[in-house]
Amino acid sequence: MAETDLHRNLMIEIIFALSHFFRNDPNVYVSGNLFLYYVKGDPGKNVAPDVFVVRGVPKKERRVYFLWEERVAPQIVIELSSHHTFKEDVFKKFHIYEKLGVREYFIFDPTSDYIKDSPLIGFRLEDREYVEMELENGRLHSDELGLDLVIVENTLRLFDPLTGKFLLTPDEEAEARMRAEAEVERLGAEIELLKQKS
Repeated sequence: MAETDLHRNLMIEIIFALSHFFRNDPNVYVSGNLFLYYVKGDPGKNVAPDVFVVRGVPKKERRVYFLWEERVAPQIVIELSSHHTFKEDVFKKFHIYEKLGVREYFIFDPTSDYIKDSPLIGFRLEDREYVEMELENGRLHSDELGLDLVIVENTLRLFDPLTGKFLLTPDEEAEARMRAEAEVERLGAEIELLKQKS
């Protein structure tokens, strides 16, 4: 469960941004804060990643994610670390995701209290073991997403190198939609005025 308002809001923003980014691909599932069960018959074997992305499964609503039914582990997991989850994120979940074959695992500490040197660390699976990624200018590149995870003003944003733009948060997307609607209305009024003059 989200630790604080800060953690919850950031989790919502990241899930929204990734869902919107993959909106046209019917075989990419984006979720978070959802139980992922990975051993059939043992309900104690579960994790609940803050954010995860699975390529190769249908985009649909799920109550839980049964790995033995889906047959595809998440390729990307992002955990938003906190006072209560830090040790679990860095140790227990690290080994679980490694064993499950999660190709990239990112941990972000929104309050910069628990991760030394940088609030963002990432790991990439190489020969079935996690190797820490090198942080460059406050960013890590995800090969799986084709996106950069970037520290911006003490928060985590997703950047698309192809477009040179950050993925929009829900608030930014709503503002962009309102601006577009206002522009359509303005152009419509100008066209109507030109019609009246002719």
